[in-house]
Amino acid sequence: MTERTMIQFEDVHKSLAGAHVLQGLNLSVAHGEIMVIVGHTGSGKSVTLRHIIGLHSPDSGRVLVDGVDLSSLSRGQMEKMRARFGVLFQSAALMNWMNVFDNIALPLRECTKLSASGIKEKVEKALCLLGLENDAMKMPDEISGGMRKRVGIARAIIMEPEILLYDEPTSGLDPVMSRKIDELVLSLNHKLKITSIVVTHDLCSAFGIADRVAMLDAGRVIECGGPEDFKNSKNEYVQNFLAAQFNTSKLRSMEMHNGTHA
Repeated sequence: MTERTMIQFEDVHKSLAGAHVLQGLNLSVAHGEIMVIVGHTGSGKSVTLRHIIGLHSPDSGRVLVDGVDLSSLSRGQMEKMRARFGVLFQSAALMNWMNVFDNIALPLRECTKLSASGIKEKVEKALCLLGLENDAMKMPDEISGGMRKRVGIARAIIMEPEILLYDEPTSGLDPVMSRKIDELVLSLNHKLKITSIVVTHDLCSAFGIADRVAMLDAGRVIECGGPEDFKNSKNEYVQNFLAAQFNTSKLRSMEMHNGTHA
C-alpha cells in the first residue's frame, strides 16, 4: 500500500525583504508522522511552517497538503484547508483576559455553531486529555509556562485537526517540563492519529519524539532521517551543529546546577 503524503514541498523558493530565505526546499511528511525540523536561526524553519498554513506563498515551487496545491485554492478554500490544522505558537498566544476554559473554547465559538453545552463537552474533554481539568477557571497569569503550553495545545486540538504544527513547544521550559511536553506530543499523535510537524532548537526533544529529523540550512534540507541516522550523519555541518548544541546544553545544565547550589 502506498504511503499517504500529507505535506509536500517541491523545490520551494521564497524571498522576504530582499533575502532568499527558502532556496529549493524539498520535503515530504507522511500521514501520521512526527517530523521535526531543526537548524540554526535564520535557516528557514518558521518560514516553512508559514507556507504550510498558507501565510506565505512560494515565489516558485509548490506546497501540497494532502495532494492539494495550496496556490490553487481560493480564499474560501484556503480557510477550509486551514481548519484541518492546529497550531501551537511559541508563546502559546493565550488571551490574557480570558480564563483557561474560554481560551480553549475560543475557536469553537468563533468557527462553529455548537451549543454552549456542546462547547462545554468538547472543552472538558480537551482539559482532561491535557491534564488541566482542575485549572479551567484560572487566568493565564496564574499558571506556569508549562501549563500555558498545555492550554495552547488544548486549543490547537479543539477543532479536531488532522495536522498539528508546533513552533518551539519546549522553549522557555525547564528540562523536566520539556520532557512532559514531549510526552504530550507523542501521546496526542498516537491517540488522535494526526500528523505532526515540530520546529525546535531542543535536540533532546527532537530525538525523543521524531520519526524523522530534517535539518535546514540556507533554506534547503541538508539532512533528513530517523534520529539514529541523523546522529550518525556523515555531513560535517550536521556533526558541527550537534556538537555545538549538546555542548551548549551541557553548559546550561552546569549553570543551572551551580546556581541552585550557590
